[in-house]
Amino acid sequence: MSLLAIYPDNNPLQGERYSGYDAICQQLAAIGVQFERWATVDGLAADADPTTVLAAYAEPVTLLSGQYGFQSVDVISLNPAHPNKVELRQKFLAEHTHDDFEVRFFVAGSALFYLHVGAKVYTVLCEQGDLISVPAHTPHWFDMGENPYFVAIRLFTTAEGWVAQMTGSTIAHSFPSYDETVASL
Repeated sequence: MSLLAIYPDNNPLQGERYSGYDAICQQLAAIGVQFERWATVDGLAADADPTTVLAAYAEPVTLLSGQYGFQSVDVISLNPAHPNKVELRQKFLAEHTHDDFEVRFFVAGSALFYLHVGAKVYTVLCEQGDLISVPAHTPHWFDMGENPYFVAIRLFTTAEGWVAQMTGSTIAHSFPSYDETVASL
């Protein structure tokens, strides 16, 4: 189940939750974030390599690339046995920004995006079939949990792909983790 929680950035205990697709879309659109649900490809193996994943979603990726001018597309895939899962989790847990607009489409699994906009933090639990955008220069972080399982297509408007500018803020440590969020459902 996709979920949006909106917190004051100084009070991670007072979140307002939304689980309905239309309500999530409406709340996120108000801050310039696109949220969609796409049909997923049946029969795609959980351990499919990036080339196979991109081939399975070639049509919608091509449409999005044309619409937004994406120059870089890749696939990130993590599972509980990934040898670098701890390091990758720590890397993405730090609040950062990008100079470019990015989009993630969840082919499988789930993870939690945190968007720090103004005086609020928007946490978005994304699952298989969810597409989310992060506007350029929006402070955010990402939690895949201690035992991650997700496959996501990432699209960027720069040829370099994922390039982050760390904000130096420790705000990410104050908000419920992916594991805490999922446990509360």
